[in-house]
Amino acid sequence: MSNSEANDLTGKRVLVTGASRGIGAAIAKSLGDAGAHVISHYGTYADGAKEALQGIPEARKTFVSADLSKAGSGREIWQKAIDAVGSIDVLVNNAGVNIETAFEGDDSQWDHGWQETFQVNVFEAANVMKEAVNHFLSRGGGIVISLSSWSGQKGSALPTLPAYAASKAAVKALTQTVASSYAKQGIYAYIISPGIVKTRMADLAAVVRGGEEKMKAALAMGELVPASEVGELAVFLASGKCRHLTGATIDINGASYVR
Repeated sequence: MSNSEANDLTGKRVLVTGASRGIGAAIAKSLGDAGAHVISHYGTYADGAKEALQGIPEARKTFVSADLSKAGSGREIWQKAIDAVGSIDVLVNNAGVNIETAFEGDDSQWDHGWQETFQVNVFEAANVMKEAVNHFLSRGGGIVISLSSWSGQKGSALPTLPAYAASKAAVKALTQTVASSYAKQGIYAYIISPGIVKTRMADLAAVVRGGEEKMKAALAMGELVPASEVGELAVFLASGKCRHLTGATIDINGASYVR
């Protein structure tokens, strides 16, 4: 039995932020394949969002755009989604940027990198999550799935990415707060914490790690995490079949970081 058959999401409406590339696109595809109506958010790359959902019936896909570097855009995304589909069952908080903030860089790059990283990865993630929580309270429950990172659990392996690691730790704490505060109201919140996933971002990371083969050689399985596996995990969590997993951080890194 396939993952989509085991976790049928028919009738569920799922908002995925940052769904035009990488992990977000893979999650959107997996959700659509499992029968969900996917509300796919993108910044500027509309073609990527549409390509990810190619083959999904038109009646089960909606596209919304917003620039998450702008204050209040998280609320804008949520409102556009509600206006389009009426109600939402699951939020996948995925959108993020990975901007270098090198300790040895100049102050202007440092300041800009921290500000934009937290604006996108934390402030607007918090805004869309706040909207989701209040919506779910009015409906008697819902699900939040947030994408963190193994760097948010153990720090970045690269001294050029402290802001990214800190932002992913913040997203984890935010999601755990939702889980512990609203479990009795039927709101369940989960954190997916990937290692190095085979995406465009990983291709960029490989450059500073001496190439992809060298990067893979340092991993326990000797391979990057397929983005589709992250998508399959999101489908399972969106199904709501394991309520008592709420609050958990689920590592998906091929045993390269075991805790």
